[in-house]
Amino acid sequence: MKKKYILILGMGVMLNYSCQKSKLSPVSQTSVTNDDRLLQFSTAARIQSQVLGLYANLRAGTFMGGRYQVYQEIKAENWINLSNNGVTNTATWNQSVTSTTTEVQTLWNQAYFTINNCNLLIDGLGKSTGVVTPAVSANYVGEAKFIRALAYYDLLQMYARPYFDGNGSKPGVPLRLKGNSVADNYDLARSTVAEVYAQIIKDLNDAETALPLTYGNDAATNTTRAHRNTAIALKTRVYLAMQQYSNVITEANKIVGTTTFTAAAGSAPAGGVANALQPDVTNVFKAPYTTTESIFSLPFSTTEIPGTQNQLGFYFFNNGVEANAEYYLNPEGVVADPNWKTVDKRRSLIKASTDKARLGFRFLLKYAQPSPYTDWAPIIRYAEVLLNLAEARARVNGVDAQAIALLNAIRGRSDASTVFTAAGFANGQALVNAILQERNIELLGEGFRNTDLVRLGLTIPAKAGGAPAVAPTSSNYIWPIPSGELLYNKLATPNP
Repeated sequence: MKKKYILILGMGVMLNYSCQKSKLSPVSQTSVTNDDRLLQFSTAARIQSQVLGLYANLRAGTFMGGRYQVYQEIKAENWINLSNNGVTNTATWNQSVTSTTTEVQTLWNQAYFTINNCNLLIDGLGKSTGVVTPAVSANYVGEAKFIRALAYYDLLQMYARPYFDGNGSKPGVPLRLKGNSVADNYDLARSTVAEVYAQIIKDLNDAETALPLTYGNDAATNTTRAHRNTAIALKTRVYLAMQQYSNVITEANKIVGTTTFTAAAGSAPAGGVANALQPDVTNVFKAPYTTTESIFSLPFSTTEIPGTQNQLGFYFFNNGVEANAEYYLNPEGVVADPNWKTVDKRRSLIKASTDKARLGFRFLLKYAQPSPYTDWAPIIRYAEVLLNLAEARARVNGVDAQAIALLNAIRGRSDASTVFTAAGFANGQALVNAILQERNIELLGEGFRNTDLVRLGLTIPAKAGGAPAVAPTSSNYIWPIPSGELLYNKLATPNP
């Protein structure tokens, strides 16, 4: 059965959304049309189906099920395009997107589709009483606010100037907080970057209070649905983008012990999910994908896949069929770092091609499951939180002992032969640079590199094969606002 949703494309067009049958998707028995909002909130099962459907919206291949991470990777310097296929994001790779480019429009559409369904759920639960308990209702609203915050954060990374540019005063994106289930007037001016970030932080603070500490011993649910640690972890990412480093430290300290660097019992908040690094990083990218390092991931199975040409494995490995690969690792990118030793376990996640036409090319093995590409998409890992905290401490305190210890925790679990010491850093900036490079290595292929460059106002390097360098002052440093939004939202304005 299909159920009808309203998809905000900045123009209020109507689309149908087909329910999928998975743990995170509404089952057909509980599906009703968005035209009857009262009926949608008439039973606990129908309400829960909508909550789980929010994760399915986020998990779409055109959004965080694959494409968002791909855009953030290939826009930066670590990947070389092989196919020259416009369908698989050549324009993003060579920095030539326009307001009509497909990826510019589809990412925006799916993000606002997800946001609108979050708004509908929040609005509906606010009017529904007695169907679910107040505690369950608060939990569901917390999940919706977490997903809405993540969607708005992603939109800012692609379509708006970084926070440091004007302290958030530049145009952000339209801040839609009302759910729309029928055609309406969707004209809405762009809020400033600071205003959108303020809403993101508010949503995450609300979510932190409302979300459960844990979903018990259900590792899959603790990985695929938001709990309190999930909201806190995302706040460390958001504050890092805002360059509010003291706030990064405050949030990270809630889930990172001062010596153990875990969120186990005894750390605040006590009783939450015991998130921690895995001894072997390669286990994070293998079934069942539910290690304690995986704070939040989007799941896939043979019946629940990202969709054609959306999958992370399709772009970065393509089942090992190198002749059909879309992108390979830039030999002048992070893989060329001489300090990234061959003994480092993370090097085992890189495969040299054996195809005659691709000899010498290297591909990423983090997403190595064959078609139909069922690897889960990692969204938040505990390793990122540790690196966020390390960078923030180094920026606040200079050559900081705990920042070095956190850096060693990440490097040491994959390369015990390398140990960083305070004597090895001339100043705080040298330590920051080492942490940034560790992020480049550790989070390779997970959708962070372009954001790390842009949040700091760094030039996006050129890539062999026709992708020019992009200076922070260039108009293509960020994506343009989609033409559809500009056409149907009369108050929207283009990026300069």
